[in-house]
Amino acid sequence: MFRLGRRYVRALISLGIGLSFLFPLYIALVTSLDTKADVFQFPPHLTLDGRLGVYVRAWNMFPWMMYFGNTLFIAFVTILIALATSVLAAYALSFIEFRGREWVFSLILVVMMIPSEAHLIPNFVILAMMNLIDTYWAQILPYGASVFGIFLLRQFFLSLPKDYWDAARIDGCGHLRYLWSVALPLSRPILFTVSLYIFIGSWNSLMWPLMVTQSHNVQPVEVALAHFLDNNSVDWRRLSAASLFTTMPVILLFLLLQRYIIRGISRGEGIQG
Repeated sequence: MFRLGRRYVRALISLGIGLSFLFPLYIALVTSLDTKADVFQFPPHLTLDGRLGVYVRAWNMFPWMMYFGNTLFIAFVTILIALATSVLAAYALSFIEFRGREWVFSLILVVMMIPSEAHLIPNFVILAMMNLIDTYWAQILPYGASVFGIFLLRQFFLSLPKDYWDAARIDGCGHLRYLWSVALPLSRPILFTVSLYIFIGSWNSLMWPLMVTQSHNVQPVEVALAHFLDNNSVDWRRLSAASLFTTMPVILLFLLLQRYIIRGISRGEGIQG
């Protein structure tokens, strides 16, 4: 009975924390549906009024479909490149013996401790020297390797029984064949988790695309939202509406696939050292 009571207490606490995170989104939804007078009402009312016209007006003010398309293209190409580099690096650090392997892995982990802001100027200078500023590649290449992905995949590869590799060697498999036929199929949950992690990061990226792009034709949706905020800084209803329809896709994606993310990160094979 006591254990059941503790379970309900934990559930209530978790529900409260979850609702506290969702409350700002609900306020944004209420604000977007308010009248102009109700926006500045105090205390604010928390009921939905159902005025959807502001969403239509906000949508028609910007070419949002172009920005969504840019974001999806950047995200998917980044995922493909980052998965390829992460898989190859993690496999080499797991199965191939070479001098200094542990030092290389330690240096890769050090990168996780460096603030991303410290990379901005060096990356910008390199891309400027390559004449890639204001292109899709300027937003893709700096994220073409995922330290998180390398770490997670290496931990998983190390957990694979050595008998798999021995059996594959007897059948004449080399490293690439073993990676393609054995290691990758078994690591699908990890690959899925890394892909979602990269996708969410790419979707929410703002500072870097704002630095390296000037043309609207290559800018992602978060930069478009920043421009929209500048142009509509006094209309809280449009601001809230635009913020919601640019944020909700990735939130819904996370809510629908969160169990797969958690499974990929927390499964025992993926976190053994």
